[in-house]
Amino acid sequence: MRLYFLRHGPAVSRTGWDRPDEERPLTDEGRAVVAASARLLVRVAVTADAIVTSPLVRARQTAEIAAAELDAGAPVDDDRLARGFDRKHLAAILADHRGAQALVLVGHEPDFSRTIRELTGGAVVCKKGGIARVDIDDETVRGELVWLLPPRISALA
Repeated sequence: MRLYFLRHGPAVSRTGWDRPDEERPLTDEGRAVVAASARLLVRVAVTADAIVTSPLVRARQTAEIAAAELDAGAPVDDDRLARGFDRKHLAAILADHRGAQALVLVGHEPDFSRTIRELTGGAVVCKKGGIARVDIDDETVRGELVWLLPPRISALA
Protein backbone atom coordinates (compact mmCIF):
# COMPACT_ATOMS: atom_id res chain seq x y z
CA MET A 1 0.00 0.00 0.00
CA ARG A 2 1.09 3.55 -0.71
CA LEU A 3 0.84 5.90 2.25
CA TYR A 4 1.13 9.65 1.84
CA PHE A 5 1.90 11.39 5.12
CA LEU A 6 0.78 15.02 4.74
CA ARG A 7 1.63 17.20 7.68
CA HIS A 8 -0.81 20.04 8.30
CA GLY A 9 0.18 23.47 7.08
CA PRO A 10 1.30 26.44 9.17
CA ALA A 11 -1.32 27.32 11.76
CA VAL A 12 -2.08 30.32 13.94
CA SER A 13 0.62 30.70 16.59
CA ARG A 14 -0.01 29.30 20.05
CA THR A 15 1.18 32.65 21.40
CA GLY A 16 -1.86 34.81 21.93
CA TRP A 17 -4.26 31.98 21.03
CA ASP A 18 -6.78 31.91 23.89
CA ARG A 19 -8.84 28.91 22.81
CA PRO A 20 -8.05 25.19 22.96
CA ASP A 21 -5.05 24.14 20.87
CA GLU A 22 -7.26 21.68 18.98
CA GLU A 23 -9.10 24.65 17.47
CA ARG A 24 -6.07 26.47 16.03
CA PRO A 25 -6.74 26.98 12.30
CA LEU A 26 -4.41 27.29 9.34
CA THR A 27 -3.13 30.74 8.51
CA ASP A 28 -3.64 32.17 5.02
CA GLU A 29 -0.03 31.20 4.33
CA GLY A 30 -0.78 27.73 5.68
CA ARG A 31 -3.68 27.32 3.27
CA ALA A 32 -1.44 28.40 0.37
CA VAL A 33 1.33 25.97 1.41
CA VAL A 34 -1.12 23.08 1.63
CA ALA A 35 -2.75 23.98 -1.69
CA ALA A 36 0.68 23.96 -3.39
CA SER A 37 1.49 20.56 -1.86
CA ALA A 38 -1.86 19.16 -2.95
CA ARG A 39 -1.38 20.48 -6.49
CA LEU A 40 2.00 18.74 -6.59
CA LEU A 41 0.30 15.48 -5.64
CA VAL A 42 -2.05 15.96 -8.58
CA ARG A 43 0.88 16.70 -10.92
CA VAL A 44 2.60 13.45 -9.97
CA ALA A 45 -0.68 11.55 -10.48
CA VAL A 46 -1.30 10.60 -6.86
CA THR A 47 -4.65 8.94 -6.30
CA ALA A 48 -6.07 8.01 -2.93
CA ASP A 49 -8.76 5.62 -1.85
CA ALA A 50 -9.31 7.80 1.22
CA ILE A 51 -7.97 10.81 3.06
CA VAL A 52 -7.82 10.11 6.78
CA THR A 53 -7.20 13.04 9.07
CA SER A 54 -6.61 14.05 12.63
CA PRO A 55 -9.73 15.85 13.86
CA LEU A 56 -7.71 18.89 15.01
CA VAL A 57 -8.89 21.92 13.05
CA ARG A 58 -5.58 22.64 11.28
CA ALA A 59 -5.29 19.02 10.12
CA ARG A 60 -8.94 18.87 9.08
CA GLN A 61 -8.55 22.06 7.03
CA THR A 62 -5.41 20.60 5.40
CA ALA A 63 -7.31 17.42 4.54
CA GLU A 64 -10.19 19.37 3.02
CA ILE A 65 -7.82 21.33 0.77
CA ALA A 66 -6.07 18.11 -0.31
CA ALA A 67 -9.39 16.35 -0.91
CA ALA A 68 -10.60 19.17 -3.15
CA GLU A 69 -7.40 19.15 -5.22
CA LEU A 70 -7.27 15.35 -5.47
CA ASP A 71 -11.01 15.01 -6.04
CA ALA A 72 -10.89 12.33 -3.36
CA GLY A 73 -14.17 12.73 -1.53
CA ALA A 74 -14.68 13.96 2.01
CA PRO A 75 -11.86 13.36 4.48
CA VAL A 76 -12.48 10.87 7.27
CA ASP A 77 -11.72 12.05 10.81
CA ASP A 78 -9.77 9.57 12.92
CA ASP A 79 -8.80 10.35 16.51
CA ARG A 80 -5.84 7.95 16.18
CA LEU A 81 -4.11 10.56 13.98
CA ALA A 82 -4.26 13.15 16.74
CA ARG A 83 -1.50 13.33 19.34
CA GLY A 84 0.26 10.05 20.02
CA PHE A 85 -0.09 8.53 16.52
CA ASP A 86 2.32 5.63 16.05
CA ARG A 87 2.83 2.36 14.17
CA LYS A 88 0.23 0.58 16.34
CA HIS A 89 -2.39 3.22 15.50
CA LEU A 90 -1.39 3.00 11.84
CA ALA A 91 -1.94 -0.76 11.83
CA ALA A 92 -5.47 -0.21 13.17
CA ILE A 93 -6.19 2.44 10.53
CA LEU A 94 -4.93 0.10 7.81
CA ALA A 95 -7.21 -2.64 9.11
CA ASP A 96 -10.14 -0.22 8.80
CA HIS A 97 -9.16 0.46 5.17
CA ARG A 98 -8.32 -3.10 4.14
CA GLY A 99 -8.15 -3.40 0.38
CA ALA A 100 -7.15 0.22 -0.18
CA GLN A 101 -4.21 0.79 -2.51
CA ALA A 102 -3.36 4.31 -1.30
CA LEU A 103 -4.22 6.47 1.69
CA VAL A 104 -3.42 10.08 2.46
CA LEU A 105 -2.88 10.53 6.19
CA VAL A 106 -3.03 14.07 7.58
CA GLY A 107 -1.55 14.72 10.98
CA HIS A 108 1.13 16.15 13.20
CA GLU A 109 4.71 16.18 14.35
CA PRO A 110 6.59 14.64 15.99
CA ASP A 111 4.26 11.69 15.41
CA PHE A 112 4.69 11.47 11.63
CA SER A 113 8.49 11.55 11.67
CA ARG A 114 8.64 9.02 14.51
CA THR A 115 6.16 6.69 12.78
CA ILE A 116 7.99 6.90 9.45
CA ARG A 117 11.21 6.01 11.31
CA GLU A 118 9.43 3.03 12.91
CA LEU A 119 8.22 1.88 9.49
CA THR A 120 11.40 2.39 7.50
CA GLY A 121 14.31 2.61 9.91
CA GLY A 122 15.24 6.02 8.46
CA ALA A 123 15.11 9.32 10.31
CA VAL A 124 13.09 12.07 8.62
CA VAL A 125 11.54 15.38 9.58
CA CYS A 126 8.13 16.24 8.16
CA LYS A 127 7.88 20.00 7.69
CA LYS A 128 4.53 21.80 7.88
CA GLY A 129 2.79 21.15 4.57
CA GLY A 130 5.40 18.53 3.62
CA ILE A 131 4.59 15.10 2.20
CA ALA A 132 6.25 11.73 2.59
CA ARG A 133 5.42 8.65 0.54
CA VAL A 134 6.00 5.34 2.26
CA ASP A 135 5.18 2.05 0.56
CA ILE A 136 4.32 -0.55 3.16
CA ASP A 137 3.59 -4.21 3.47
CA ASP A 138 0.13 -4.47 5.04
CA GLU A 139 0.97 -7.66 6.91
CA THR A 140 4.22 -6.58 8.57
CA VAL A 141 3.50 -2.84 8.66
CA ARG A 142 7.10 -2.28 7.52
CA GLY A 143 7.91 0.07 4.71
CA GLU A 144 10.21 1.91 2.39
CA LEU A 145 10.49 5.68 2.19
CA VAL A 146 9.97 6.42 -1.50
CA TRP A 147 10.19 10.21 -1.23
CA LEU A 148 9.99 13.11 1.18
CA LEU A 149 9.06 16.52 -0.17
CA PRO A 150 9.42 19.64 1.94
CA PRO A 151 6.87 22.39 1.22
CA ARG A 152 9.47 24.58 -0.51
CA ILE A 153 9.63 21.98 -3.32
CA SER A 154 5.84 22.06 -3.72
CA ALA A 155 5.98 25.82 -4.06
CA LEU A 156 8.26 25.43 -7.11
CA ALA A 157 5.93 23.05 -8.93
